[in-house]
Amino acid sequence: MKRKGWFKTVLITTLAATILGACGSNGGNNGNTGASPGTASESPAGKPGEKVKLTLWGAVPAEAGPQAVIDNWNKENPGIQVEYIRYVNDDPGNLKLDTALMTGQDADLYINYTLTRLQKRVDAGVALDLSGKTDYNIDDQMGQDAAQWKIGDKYYGIPTKKNMLFIWLNKDMLDAAGLPIPSVDWTWDDLRDYANKLKKDKVYGLLQHDAAFTATIDGTIAGLGVTKPDGTSNFDNDLWKKQLQTVHDMMFVDKSTPEYGEQVTSKMPVDTMFLKGEAAMLSAGEFIFRNANDLTNFPHDFKIAFATIPKVTADQKDYKYPGGLGDVLSVNAKSKHQDAAWKFAKWYADGGMLPMASGGRIPASKSVDNKQAMDLLLKGVEDKYDTESMNKVVFGQFPSFQLSVPQQALDARKEEYEKYFLNEQDLDTTLKNMAKRHQEYIK
Repeated sequence: MKRKGWFKTVLITTLAATILGACGSNGGNNGNTGASPGTASESPAGKPGEKVKLTLWGAVPAEAGPQAVIDNWNKENPGIQVEYIRYVNDDPGNLKLDTALMTGQDADLYINYTLTRLQKRVDAGVALDLSGKTDYNIDDQMGQDAAQWKIGDKYYGIPTKKNMLFIWLNKDMLDAAGLPIPSVDWTWDDLRDYANKLKKDKVYGLLQHDAAFTATIDGTIAGLGVTKPDGTSNFDNDLWKKQLQTVHDMMFVDKSTPEYGEQVTSKMPVDTMFLKGEAAMLSAGEFIFRNANDLTNFPHDFKIAFATIPKVTADQKDYKYPGGLGDVLSVNAKSKHQDAAWKFAKWYADGGMLPMASGGRIPASKSVDNKQAMDLLLKGVEDKYDTESMNKVVFGQFPSFQLSVPQQALDARKEEYEKYFLNEQDLDTTLKNMAKRHQEYIK
């Protein structure tokens, strides 16, 4: 059953890449389909007296903020009505969105969560080139981290929120074990020690969300460089070897974190387990706030503290932290209502998205008051968080990155490390194969 699940994931990813690649040969690389950048063939409201209907695709459940955003817009803009469509941010969900974008289904606006996904959509000609939009300065509004989302020195979407990925801590469990909140420069050896001391019967020391599983190796390669000085793949570097070995030992030696096969095949609900007290630490992003703040459906009485995603070693140089900006809102270059969609995108980025702050999505725009966003995030749950570690980690400033590696290379990397964590392949072979397959994409 484990292998069937793996093959299914590979098949879906390959199919999506094939469809996008085929479409890209027709759409060109500039994200446009004939019209010059930033133009459309009709006014924002369409023909006089005619209402325009737009669709916005995103991965956040509608009830966690998006529907409130849409309701606010629709109330203020009767001539341009927007419908929210949720897609799950996994391989099948992204395939569903990509199919809608390329086949002319209703998909005027959509949110990208990784640079590699956005790159595919740019190559497929379904992301509008915003370089011709002179009425909105993304660099000025969003700050220097926005530039990490440029492709070919152009924007194909607006980075709308502050990205955050960190270790969630059950502070009550730490206190009971006599452990302090970790320093911001802690390592995976430190985390392993914490996990060992915190694990109990039916309580894991650490759980990792899928979205955070590769955070440390990604931050490591972002600092080291994706390639070596001679231009060959750096996917076999020693820091990756130590990191993968550490996690493997935590699974099979310490038993402080779930075995990979068990977590994947059971679709382990790691955020729910953490909030139930079934884990002392959770590696995940700010999206967990929407459940952590929902005390009706996810009741818990412990205080939550925060730590950074650890480095591999204490002397590691140029390590970068998962963060920066995210939730890149793009206009479909095939949309018949590009002007209307652009009007909505600017409104959304400059404060329209505020109702999503309670779920952890803090707007990046300088037009939004950070205190207002923080108040919304903590409203009614102020006593559930350690504010000192929150200010230091969640709202701290760290060198961040957006990993610029083709999605196909990341998929191949995943195939190889999965074999290692399923004990189907040794570590040296895993590193060798990851570098070899990455090298093929470099060529």
